Amino acid sequence: MVSTRRPRAWGREQRFGGGGQKTQSGRRNSDFSSGVRGEIAALTTRTSPAPIAGRAGRLQLRARVSLPTQSGTMKVNTILNRYVFKEMLPPFGLNVLFFTFIFLMAQMLEITNWIVNYNISVFTVLLLIFYSTPYFLVFVIPMSVMMTVLLTILRMSSDNEIIALKSGGLSLYGLLPPVLLICLIGSGITCFMTLYGLPWGQTAIKRLSLTVATANVDIGLKERTFNDAFKDVMLYVNEIDMKNRTLIDVFIEDKRKPDIISTVIAPKGKLLSEPEKFLFHLKLFNGTIHQTNLEDRSANSIQFNTYDLTLDLKKAVAEAKEKPKGRSEMNLSELRRFIRDLPVKNKTYYKALLEFHRKFSIPVACFALGLLAVPLGMQSRSAKRSFGLVLGLVFFLVYYLMLSAGMVLGKTGTYPPAIGMWLPNAVMGVIGVYLFVQTARERSLKINLWARRFQRWITKFGR
Repeated sequence: MVSTRRPRAWGREQRFGGGGQKTQSGRRNSDFSSGVRGEIAALTTRTSPAPIAGRAGRLQLRARVSLPTQSGTMKVNTILNRYVFKEMLPPFGLNVLFFTFIFLMAQMLEITNWIVNYNISVFTVLLLIFYSTPYFLVFVIPMSVMMTVLLTILRMSSDNEIIALKSGGLSLYGLLPPVLLICLIGSGITCFMTLYGLPWGQTAIKRLSLTVATANVDIGLKERTFNDAFKDVMLYVNEIDMKNRTLIDVFIEDKRKPDIISTVIAPKGKLLSEPEKFLFHLKLFNGTIHQTNLEDRSANSIQFNTYDLTLDLKKAVAEAKEKPKGRSEMNLSELRRFIRDLPVKNKTYYKALLEFHRKFSIPVACFALGLLAVPLGMQSRSAKRSFGLVLGLVFFLVYYLMLSAGMVLGKTGTYPPAIGMWLPNAVMGVIGVYLFVQTARERSLKINLWARRFQRWITKFGR
């Protein structure tokens, strides 16, 4: 007697096909079912011989569902890879924009201070933001890659599309090509930023800052700080009133005259500028001048109502232009040459070596974090969707803390900079591979249990 019992894999596929029409409005199961599952069904139908009775027949039917012909498998994989990759593109763009905005919000107070208090034009501020973008993107893109993969897998799991793939005989490893492709794109962009974008941006910021500082010298002045940017003049200001552009409690040590040191103290002053000549005029009110003649060994004091002092900024401008490039401003060849030419292994050597390894370790982090996001998205289906996002952010925070610790310890030479920069990638990569293999073997990671415990802890803490 011929057995009519259907194998489990075929039964799950049929039940999902019938239930796909009853999903909530707004879901995209119909597109997926007509695309990927439709091709799977068509290919398996075209390549399937007549059924065989008994247990052998059930095994053969399961093999036909799981293993179609070579050309059919390639076609299904191509459709699947294209579909999953297209699903990842919109979240990737949105994540990059969102996290870049978060980084800019952290600088918003300083940007507002530039515009309101220092009267810097909006165009100049936009240029500074544009030149700073490569620095932000170095950290934003790896995080965006992780969140993109996590969000895509979470959506596919919640819409039962992962079940459809499994019922069609495709394993979790079939999702790796599009995931690795988005990781490769993120890694390539990050590598471009670390090798070319970051040095260009830092150099441009340095030039623009020098131009802005010469036009607005009060930007460089800081309260309760000795400023020696002017040639042979030391300037100290206790308080700066940016609203009235007034200096309060001014102390000046003037050594421009040979053998004479003049100390000027005034309760109030104003700074006027001639930026095209790199000259600035400090107008002081109701102060005292103490002069000491080193040659005659004499001293005298002068009271004044108004005192004008001309300050020359040419020295500071010349020194800034002649100052050698910083580590973040060097390209790869310059940094390698700088490390090779250092005579001793001091802090400068370790910082430069740290910068060299960071240019490659952060791009590679896209692969470690992206692979880790796949099992987190798969296993978070039974828990709340928000918990999966929180778990992804926690893993990224752990990675960032490990990277920061490696930078701090690497700068002091406590342990090699290479370990400090590559160890976070190794740790996240090993965890990602382990969780991925466990998920592919249908072994639960007990994320649902973690979610319930976390929810109880939050509830208890809230009380």
